[in-house]
Amino acid sequence: MHTAYISPLPDRETQTAPRRLVVLGSTGSIGAQALDVVAEHPERFDVLALTGGRNVALLAAQAMRFRPRFLAVLDQPLAAELRERLPGDYTPEILSGPESFVELAELSEADMVLSSIVGAAGLPPTFAAVRQGTDVALANKESLVLAGGLIRAACRESGAALLPVDSEHNALFQASCNETAASLRRLILTASGGPFRGRDRAFLETVTPAQALAHPNWSMGAKISIDSATLMNKGLEVIEACHLYGLPESRVATVVHPQSIVHSLAEYVDGSLLAHLGPPDMRVAIAYCLCYPERVALSVTPIDLVRLGGLTFEEPDLALFPCLRLAREAFAASPSHPVVLNAANEVAVALFLSGALPFLGIPRLIERCLDRHDGRDIPDLSSVLDLDHEARERARELSGALRD
Repeated sequence: MHTAYISPLPDRETQTAPRRLVVLGSTGSIGAQALDVVAEHPERFDVLALTGGRNVALLAAQAMRFRPRFLAVLDQPLAAELRERLPGDYTPEILSGPESFVELAELSEADMVLSSIVGAAGLPPTFAAVRQGTDVALANKESLVLAGGLIRAACRESGAALLPVDSEHNALFQASCNETAASLRRLILTASGGPFRGRDRAFLETVTPAQALAHPNWSMGAKISIDSATLMNKGLEVIEACHLYGLPESRVATVVHPQSIVHSLAEYVDGSLLAHLGPPDMRVAIAYCLCYPERVALSVTPIDLVRLGGLTFEEPDLALFPCLRLAREAFAASPSHPVVLNAANEVAVALFLSGALPFLGIPRLIERCLDRHDGRDIPDLSSVLDLDHEARERARELSGALRD
């Protein structure tokens, strides 16, 4: 069922030389776990470049371990601090500024780029990599949410492939890679339900950032943890799946699966359900992408089915967690509505984490922003980025009425 702009193409061959890797966002949760995979199989990789945000201490430790030729951080003072932390016998080229992430994503020597920068900031370097023709292991779902059509077109033109790192989309890739589009009925994304599954509205009105960050199954960064708690993460994944697999929103279902063992399922026209089961450990999906088309051994804890005992599934509660509904409605409304959805969500999450917005203020702010947006064309990357900036400003303006 795979097309030329998504999952790996038939000519992706078994690896015979170290894969030259650029890691965008190496100090985040996904980037750090990707380097764990690299460390477990050092013969398979040559780390060409690492980029981080503000965690210079961790980036320096990663750089000294893997000795990449290029490093990048957000600004020049951070670059100077990074240089001071490195030993004298190691002198990589250190770049700074968001544009440096784009520059490293475009390195012609790279065999693969891992895109794991959180949020809309990951779009420009992801787009640059696929335009260059470099395969991208995609952990930045916002790239497709904001500019799925543009990225698909760029992949078709350049021959780049997207390998989905999100556990759900990686599961769907594994469950569908030997099938045809005509045999597929729908895709079913699973959601853990987050830390507040089964809670009532009165409780949700009192939720604190610390409570929302305490995911019961997964170890994730702050923004993604909050998105999981609101079910926005699942809404963004619905949009991502539609772009990855070329399906309408009506053929991408969601179910809550609290055990986080079934990572997603593909349903076929003959009634078959092909599911991917695995431990709730992102290194499984990361390694599958980084080493494709081969599987490699990992030091993860295997599932004991007898000890697990059972798997359960239930409908998501869209009344208490409306972000999933809002994402579906945004995708159906126009190509520009998902840009506003994502911008409003990033602003709302940041305000919640700072204590300036209540938990239930997150979906309220997003809905207000969407209600005030008229759809428009987004023909190029600059149009997407301009709308993203505009939508963030509007979200900040509208947030005042929702703050405590």
